Amino acid sequence: MSTMIKMVRSFAAVAAVAIATPAFAAGNAPHIERQQWSFSGPFGFYDRGQLQRGFKVYREVCSSCHGLKQVAFRNLADEGGPSFTEEQAKQIASEYTVEDGPNDDGDMYERPGILADKFPSPFPNEQAARASNGGAYPPDFSLLAKARAGHRGFPWFVFDAFTQYQEQGPDYIYALLTSYPEENPQCLGEDFSGYFNPAFLGGSVTAEACAHENLTGGPIGMAPPLSDELVEYTDGTPMTVDQYAHDVAAFMMWAAEPHLEERKKIGFRVMVFLIVFAGLLYFTKKKLWRNVEH
Repeated sequence: MSTMIKMVRSFAAVAAVAIATPAFAAGNAPHIERQQWSFSGPFGFYDRGQLQRGFKVYREVCSSCHGLKQVAFRNLADEGGPSFTEEQAKQIASEYTVEDGPNDDGDMYERPGILADKFPSPFPNEQAARASNGGAYPPDFSLLAKARAGHRGFPWFVFDAFTQYQEQGPDYIYALLTSYPEENPQCLGEDFSGYFNPAFLGGSVTAEACAHENLTGGPIGMAPPLSDELVEYTDGTPMTVDQYAHDVAAFMMWAAEPHLEERKKIGFRVMVFLIVFAGLLYFTKKKLWRNVEH
């Protein structure tokens, strides 16, 4: 009996630490609001129009600093993606310049992109990227929607396993793009010439004057990238910061998980199979053992 009591106490202690640690670690971590996405839930799917608009925002706004090195031009025409035609994907590829080689003389050369090429980086190396961005290194967009997520404390992260909430990355990207304040917090002082974002998870406010302001987020090297009517939509979709942020976040989710639709379809079929199989096992057992006395 005493052993059982000790085990229960030990389990309770471990559970208490597990519950308290995320809350303590969160500190003033920003609260990321959940958004409505077409790809949410077990039957979710990508909105083709939204992916094409998101690619347009990426290409016209984000690609000058952020790469997409894990995505090939041919992927734009893949099933489950933006659904560009092969000719459209070829045209998009040809508008990029790709370094190739060496040639017969041992020299590298440049040529128009083809479907097999991946999106070229906007910078030749990390040092050049930092030099062009005030020391900050713009992250590659290929997997960013899976690598970034807002903090989900207890008990929400427990429920996420049952609700199949997997959109923390797009939610965070949307929050980051739409949370820039019109003015920086006054406690940062007049000497602060950078940018502040209350949804940014990569920094923290170190100014002593802000110690009691209960600020979330922190300084960020990226200026507000979006503004209303910055990118022209031809399908009648509102050209607002909110819409741009939704569209590019959805596109980044596809870039990070291009086989999401196929995965969900397979998962659903597997669940149906397991349910049917479990039912068959149950009735088989019942039939075989019904006349056997226990």
